[in-house]
Amino acid sequence: MSAVLSNPSVERVRAALAAAGIVPDIVELPGAARTALAAAQFLGCEPAQIANSLVFRAQTTDSAVLVMSSGAKRVSTAKLAALVGEPVGKADADFVRRHTGFAIGGVAPAGHVGDLRRYVERSLAAHAEVWAAAGHPSTVFRLTYADLVRITGGAEAELAE
Repeated sequence: MSAVLSNPSVERVRAALAAAGIVPDIVELPGAARTALAAAQFLGCEPAQIANSLVFRAQTTDSAVLVMSSGAKRVSTAKLAALVGEPVGKADADFVRRHTGFAIGGVAPAGHVGDLRRYVERSLAAHAEVWAAAGHPSTVFRLTYADLVRITGGAEAELAE
């Protein structure tokens, strides 16, 4: 097993998924896939099948909000703010690591170290399978939309622009 696949963050995701009854085939991408398009090209799927893990900072409560969104869509911060009941903004790298335990680009849908409000963008439901980060910017795994909703404990929401 490569050093990336045995990374402690990847192992934490693997354990969280196993606890949820999922035995993932974690795939190591050639280098960090910085965009959904790059990941999709490597995986042979559509960018819309990449489940981006976006962490926002709720500005009144200073809490973390995770949105699992399609790589082909943009999250509307206005819609998200209306849903969470306070203004939201992008989170910086330190905030993301502190609340999730992951580096930006490797935030998985499960295995977080802190509490987050969680949402799953409904546009991902259009796909039989989606791909999500597995704890490291160079790792992903495949799952169904239903499993994504289940393992995140996230509310389904229409947040795309």
